[in-house]
Amino acid sequence: MPVRTRRIWLCADDYGMAPGVNDAIRQLIARRRLNATSVMTAATHLDRADADALVDANVDGQAAIGLHVTLTAPFRPLSAGFAPLRDGAFLPQTELMRLAMMRRLNVEMLTIEIATQVEAFVGLFGRLPDYLDGHQHVQLLPQVRDAFLKVTAEAVPGAWVRQCGRPRNARPLHEPKALVIDILNLGFRTKAGRLGVATNPAFAGAYSFKPKADFRKIFPRFLKGLPDGGLIMCHPGFVDAELRSLDSLTTLREHEFAFFNSDAFPAVLAAHHVELASATQAQPSGTGGSAS
Repeated sequence: MPVRTRRIWLCADDYGMAPGVNDAIRQLIARRRLNATSVMTAATHLDRADADALVDANVDGQAAIGLHVTLTAPFRPLSAGFAPLRDGAFLPQTELMRLAMMRRLNVEMLTIEIATQVEAFVGLFGRLPDYLDGHQHVQLLPQVRDAFLKVTAEAVPGAWVRQCGRPRNARPLHEPKALVIDILNLGFRTKAGRLGVATNPAFAGAYSFKPKADFRKIFPRFLKGLPDGGLIMCHPGFVDAELRSLDSLTTLREHEFAFFNSDAFPAVLAAHHVELASATQAQPSGTGGSAS
Protein backbone atom coordinates (compact mmCIF):
# COMPACT_ATOMS: atom_id res chain seq x y z
CA MET A 1 0.00 0.00 0.00
CA PRO A 2 1.36 3.47 -0.85
CA VAL A 3 2.16 5.67 2.15
CA ARG A 4 0.23 8.92 2.25
CA THR A 5 2.37 12.04 2.34
CA ARG A 6 1.69 14.37 5.28
CA ARG A 7 1.87 18.11 4.79
CA ILE A 8 3.06 19.95 7.88
CA TRP A 9 3.98 23.42 9.12
CA LEU A 10 7.55 24.19 10.11
CA CYS A 11 7.35 27.51 11.91
CA ALA A 12 10.36 29.63 12.86
CA ASP A 13 9.61 31.73 15.93
CA ASP A 14 11.08 35.12 16.90
CA TYR A 15 11.35 37.07 13.65
CA GLY A 16 12.21 40.57 14.84
CA MET A 17 14.19 39.53 17.92
CA ALA A 18 17.64 40.25 16.48
CA PRO A 19 19.28 40.86 13.07
CA GLY A 20 20.90 37.41 13.03
CA VAL A 21 17.58 35.71 13.69
CA ASN A 22 15.89 37.72 10.95
CA ASP A 23 18.62 36.92 8.43
CA ALA A 24 18.57 33.19 9.11
CA ILE A 25 14.78 32.96 8.83
CA ARG A 26 14.74 34.90 5.55
CA GLN A 27 17.41 32.66 4.06
CA LEU A 28 15.48 29.50 4.95
CA ILE A 29 12.18 30.87 3.65
CA ALA A 30 13.83 31.87 0.38
CA ARG A 31 15.14 28.29 0.05
CA ARG A 32 11.68 26.91 0.95
CA ARG A 33 13.08 25.19 4.02
CA LEU A 34 10.45 26.89 6.23
CA ASN A 35 6.81 27.55 5.48
CA ALA A 36 5.90 29.81 8.41
CA THR A 37 7.45 32.41 10.66
CA SER A 38 6.07 34.23 13.70
CA VAL A 39 6.79 37.96 13.90
CA MET A 40 7.42 39.85 17.15
CA THR A 41 5.96 43.32 16.71
CA ALA A 42 7.00 44.13 20.30
CA ALA A 43 10.66 43.44 19.50
CA THR A 44 13.17 46.14 18.66
CA HIS A 45 14.52 44.64 15.44
CA LEU A 46 11.34 44.77 13.40
CA ASP A 47 10.80 47.86 11.28
CA ARG A 48 9.42 48.46 7.80
CA ALA A 49 12.71 47.41 6.20
CA ASP A 50 12.68 44.10 8.12
CA ALA A 51 9.05 43.50 7.15
CA ASP A 52 9.72 44.28 3.48
CA ALA A 53 12.78 42.01 3.45
CA LEU A 54 10.69 39.15 4.82
CA VAL A 55 8.01 39.67 2.18
CA ASP A 56 10.71 39.77 -0.53
CA ALA A 57 12.19 36.48 0.71
CA ASN A 58 8.73 34.92 0.64
CA VAL A 59 8.65 35.28 -3.14
CA ASP A 60 5.54 33.27 -3.99
CA GLY A 61 3.80 33.74 -0.65
CA GLN A 62 4.39 30.07 0.12
CA ALA A 63 5.20 30.79 3.77
CA ALA A 64 2.60 31.90 6.29
CA ILE A 65 3.48 35.02 8.29
CA GLY A 66 1.97 35.19 11.74
CA LEU A 67 2.04 37.29 14.90
CA HIS A 68 4.21 36.09 17.79
CA VAL A 69 2.32 37.69 20.69
CA THR A 70 4.94 38.84 23.18
CA LEU A 71 4.17 39.46 26.86
CA THR A 72 7.41 38.59 28.69
CA ALA A 73 10.70 40.33 29.51
CA PRO A 74 12.95 41.81 28.29
CA PHE A 75 10.45 43.17 25.77
CA ARG A 76 8.23 46.19 26.39
CA PRO A 77 4.52 46.74 25.76
CA LEU A 78 3.23 48.67 22.78
CA SER A 79 0.10 49.87 24.56
CA ALA A 80 0.00 52.75 27.04
CA GLY A 81 -0.69 51.99 30.69
CA PHE A 82 -0.01 48.25 30.55
CA ALA A 83 0.64 46.62 33.92
CA PRO A 84 2.27 44.94 35.71
CA LEU A 85 5.72 45.89 34.50
CA ARG A 86 9.24 45.72 35.88
CA ASP A 87 11.57 48.57 34.95
CA GLY A 88 9.28 49.42 32.05
CA ALA A 89 9.36 45.90 30.58
CA PHE A 90 7.03 42.93 30.74
CA LEU A 91 7.48 40.52 33.66
CA PRO A 92 9.78 37.49 33.32
CA GLN A 93 8.08 34.32 32.08
CA THR A 94 7.99 32.58 35.48
CA GLU A 95 6.43 35.57 37.21
CA LEU A 96 3.82 36.04 34.49
CA MET A 97 2.95 32.36 34.77
CA ARG A 98 2.61 32.59 38.55
CA LEU A 99 0.23 35.56 38.35
CA ALA A 100 -1.76 33.90 35.57
CA MET A 101 -2.20 30.72 37.61
CA MET A 102 -3.42 32.85 40.52
CA ARG A 103 -5.81 34.72 38.17
CA ARG A 104 -4.24 38.04 39.14
CA LEU A 105 -3.74 39.51 35.66
CA ASN A 106 -5.91 42.20 34.10
CA VAL A 107 -7.64 40.63 31.09
CA GLU A 108 -8.69 44.02 29.70
CA MET A 109 -5.09 45.25 29.66
CA LEU A 110 -3.96 42.00 28.04
CA THR A 111 -6.66 42.36 25.40
CA ILE A 112 -5.59 45.91 24.58
CA GLU A 113 -1.92 44.96 24.36
CA ILE A 114 -2.54 41.98 22.10
CA ALA A 115 -4.82 44.06 19.88
CA THR A 116 -2.11 46.74 19.71
CA GLN A 117 0.43 44.15 18.58
CA VAL A 118 -2.02 43.06 15.86
CA GLU A 119 -2.37 46.70 14.77
CA ALA A 120 1.42 47.03 14.61
CA PHE A 121 1.57 43.94 12.38
CA VAL A 122 -0.98 45.48 10.00
CA GLY A 123 1.00 48.71 9.99
CA LEU A 124 4.15 46.87 8.92
CA PHE A 125 2.73 44.30 6.49
CA GLY A 126 -0.42 46.03 5.26
CA ARG A 127 -2.58 43.05 6.14
CA LEU A 128 -3.69 40.87 9.04
CA PRO A 129 -1.48 37.97 10.20
CA ASP A 130 -2.16 34.50 8.81
CA TYR A 131 -2.10 33.05 12.33
CA LEU A 132 -1.24 33.95 15.93
CA ASP A 133 0.88 32.21 18.54
CA GLY A 134 2.75 33.28 21.66
CA HIS A 135 6.36 33.89 22.61
CA GLN A 136 7.27 31.38 25.36
CA HIS A 137 3.77 29.88 24.89
CA VAL A 138 2.06 32.76 26.70
CA GLN A 139 -1.15 32.15 24.75
CA LEU A 140 -1.75 29.01 26.83
CA LEU A 141 -1.77 30.72 30.23
CA PRO A 142 -5.01 31.30 32.15
CA GLN A 143 -6.44 34.78 31.55
CA VAL A 144 -3.93 35.36 28.73
CA ARG A 145 -5.72 32.73 26.65
CA ASP A 146 -9.02 34.57 27.17
CA ALA A 147 -7.60 37.84 25.83
CA PHE A 148 -5.62 36.10 23.07
CA LEU A 149 -8.61 34.18 21.69
CA LYS A 150 -10.96 37.15 22.04
CA VAL A 151 -8.67 39.35 19.94
CA THR A 152 -8.21 36.60 17.36
CA ALA A 153 -11.92 35.89 17.01
CA GLU A 154 -12.91 39.56 16.81
CA ALA A 155 -9.98 41.30 15.12
CA VAL A 156 -8.36 38.61 12.96
CA PRO A 157 -11.25 36.61 11.47
CA GLY A 158 -10.09 33.61 9.49
CA ALA A 159 -6.73 33.35 11.26
CA TRP A 160 -5.73 30.16 13.04
CA VAL A 161 -3.91 29.91 16.36
CA ARG A 162 -1.23 27.61 17.70
CA GLN A 163 -2.29 24.99 20.18
CA CYS A 164 0.55 23.01 21.70
CA GLY A 165 -0.75 19.52 22.36
CA ARG A 166 1.54 16.77 21.13
CA PRO A 167 0.17 13.79 19.18
CA ARG A 168 -1.22 11.20 21.60
CA ASN A 169 1.10 8.50 20.25
CA ALA A 170 4.20 10.70 20.64
CA ARG A 171 4.31 11.83 24.25
CA PRO A 172 7.46 10.46 25.91
CA LEU A 173 7.38 11.07 29.64
CA HIS A 174 11.09 11.89 29.86
CA GLU A 175 10.63 15.35 28.31
CA PRO A 176 9.60 17.61 31.23
CA LYS A 177 9.42 20.78 29.14
CA ALA A 178 7.01 19.21 26.67
CA LEU A 179 4.92 17.80 29.53
CA VAL A 180 4.55 21.26 31.09
CA ILE A 181 3.39 22.61 27.73
CA ASP A 182 0.90 19.73 27.39
CA ILE A 183 -0.56 20.62 30.78
CA LEU A 184 -0.79 24.34 30.03
CA ASN A 185 -2.47 23.49 26.72
CA LEU A 186 -5.36 21.63 28.37
CA GLY A 187 -8.61 23.25 27.36
CA PHE A 188 -7.01 25.78 24.99
CA ARG A 189 -8.12 24.04 21.83
CA THR A 190 -11.63 23.48 23.18
CA LYS A 191 -11.98 27.16 24.07
CA ALA A 192 -10.73 28.15 20.62
CA GLY A 193 -13.31 25.86 19.05
CA ARG A 194 -16.13 27.45 21.02
CA LEU A 195 -15.13 30.82 19.52
CA GLY A 196 -14.85 29.38 16.01
CA VAL A 197 -11.08 29.82 15.89
CA ALA A 198 -9.14 27.16 13.96
CA THR A 199 -6.08 25.44 15.43
CA ASN A 200 -3.31 23.16 14.23
CA PRO A 201 -4.26 19.52 14.95
CA ALA A 202 -1.01 18.74 16.79
CA PHE A 203 2.27 20.32 17.88
CA ALA A 204 5.93 19.35 18.20
CA GLY A 205 9.30 21.05 18.55
CA ALA A 206 9.83 21.42 22.29
CA TYR A 207 13.13 20.11 23.63
CA SER A 208 15.57 20.96 26.39
CA PHE A 209 17.82 23.73 25.15
CA LYS A 210 21.01 22.19 26.51
CA PRO A 211 24.35 23.07 24.88
CA LYS A 212 25.02 19.47 23.85
CA ALA A 213 21.59 18.93 22.26
CA ASP A 214 22.02 17.29 18.84
CA PHE A 215 19.27 18.81 16.74
CA ARG A 216 19.94 16.50 13.79
CA LYS A 217 18.98 13.55 15.99
CA ILE A 218 16.18 15.36 17.79
CA PHE A 219 14.26 16.63 14.76
CA PRO A 220 13.09 13.25 13.37
CA ARG A 221 11.34 12.59 16.72
CA PHE A 222 9.08 15.56 16.06
CA LEU A 223 7.75 13.85 12.93
CA LYS A 224 6.58 10.78 14.84
CA GLY A 225 2.80 10.63 14.86
CA LEU A 226 2.44 14.19 13.58
CA PRO A 227 -0.75 14.30 11.50
CA ASP A 228 -1.45 16.16 8.31
CA GLY A 229 -1.52 19.85 9.19
CA GLY A 230 0.59 19.37 12.31
CA LEU A 231 3.03 22.10 13.33
CA ILE A 232 6.67 21.95 14.39
CA MET A 233 8.13 24.96 16.20
CA CYS A 234 11.76 25.88 15.55
CA HIS A 235 14.22 28.68 16.33
CA PRO A 236 16.89 29.08 13.63
CA GLY A 237 19.19 32.09 13.81
CA PHE A 238 22.71 33.48 13.77
CA VAL A 239 24.23 34.61 17.06
CA ASP A 240 24.95 38.33 17.38
CA ALA A 241 25.37 40.79 20.24
CA GLU A 242 21.69 41.75 20.18
CA LEU A 243 20.58 38.14 20.52
CA ARG A 244 22.98 37.51 23.42
CA SER A 245 21.56 40.53 25.23
CA LEU A 246 17.93 39.43 24.81
CA ASP A 247 17.72 35.65 24.97
CA SER A 248 19.44 32.63 26.50
CA LEU A 249 18.84 30.53 23.36
CA THR A 250 21.85 31.33 21.20
CA THR A 251 24.19 28.76 19.64
CA LEU A 252 21.45 26.13 19.31
CA ARG A 253 19.77 28.50 16.86
CA GLU A 254 22.80 28.14 14.60
CA HIS A 255 22.61 24.35 14.92
CA GLU A 256 18.97 24.44 13.84
CA PHE A 257 19.79 26.69 10.90
CA ALA A 258 22.62 24.40 9.80
CA PHE A 259 20.32 21.38 9.79
CA PHE A 260 17.48 23.06 7.91
CA ASN A 261 19.95 24.49 5.40
CA SER A 262 21.61 21.10 4.77
CA ASP A 263 20.84 18.30 2.33
CA ALA A 264 20.01 16.11 5.33
CA PHE A 265 16.80 18.03 6.07
CA PRO A 266 14.84 17.26 2.87
CA ALA A 267 16.13 13.69 3.06
CA VAL A 268 14.67 13.31 6.56
CA LEU A 269 11.32 14.70 5.39
CA ALA A 270 11.26 12.32 2.43
CA ALA A 271 12.17 9.33 4.60
CA HIS A 272 9.18 10.10 6.83
CA HIS A 273 6.83 10.83 3.91
CA VAL A 274 6.46 14.47 4.94
CA GLU A 275 6.49 17.68 2.95
CA LEU A 276 5.99 21.32 3.87
CA ALA A 277 2.54 22.72 3.23
CA SER A 278 2.11 25.88 1.18
CA ALA A 279 0.37 28.86 2.73
CA THR A 280 -1.31 29.47 -0.62
CA GLN A 281 -2.86 26.00 -0.65
CA ALA A 282 -3.70 24.90 2.89
CA GLN A 283 -4.00 25.92 6.51
CA PRO A 284 -4.88 24.13 9.73
CA SER A 285 -8.63 23.64 9.89
CA GLY A 286 -9.33 21.86 13.17
CA THR A 287 -11.67 23.41 15.69
CA GLY A 288 -12.77 22.21 19.07
CA GLY A 289 -12.03 18.88 20.70
CA SER A 290 -9.30 17.93 23.12
CA ALA A 291 -5.61 18.31 22.38
CA SER A 292 -4.39 15.84 19.81
